[in-house]
Amino acid sequence: MRDGLKVLGLTGGIGSGKSTVARLISELGVPVLDADQLAREVVEPALAEVAAAWPQAIGPDGKVHRKRLADIVFADPAQRLRLEAIMHPRIQALANERLDALAAKGHPLAFYEASLLVESGRYKDFDGLVVVTAAPETQLERLLARGDLSQGEAQARIDAQLPLLAKVRVATHLVDNDADLDATKTQVERLVASLR
Repeated sequence: MRDGLKVLGLTGGIGSGKSTVARLISELGVPVLDADQLAREVVEPALAEVAAAWPQAIGPDGKVHRKRLADIVFADPAQRLRLEAIMHPRIQALANERLDALAAKGHPLAFYEASLLVESGRYKDFDGLVVVTAAPETQLERLLARGDLSQGEAQARIDAQLPLLAKVRVATHLVDNDADLDATKTQVERLVASLR
């Protein structure tokens, strides 16, 4: 809790639908900070370090080619940790700025959506942790539906993450996103009402 602002972490496995849940929360008027969006904002200041570490991930326009970089770091845990060491402190600093601004505006509740809250231990920094769940088959199906990954690449991304069960163990709230959108929406409405 910071100056009257309750902040909950929001996470889940890749393809579990945490972005859908984040959108539903936003539609209820609750601010959601998206770590991926923050990463896009801080990548420019980190560009020199990223380019030095992975020159092959820099496009002809001098910008980070996100898919190429993802292919590299999801194939090698050491490379992923290296990227996290570059990006996470910058993302965290920007997130803290944004949360302070929300608190100053008098918001009572906000969420911070990120994939690695449990892996990094950051979930302990929040007033609770919402984990979005989906069956492994659903996760794979959703990743493949995006159309930019082969089945092997999609499965590798799922396998590279902490198992969903490990995230569920430390959750204070769960949203089962394996059914239809209406069922998920109902759960999100109940969750936000209980937190307000």
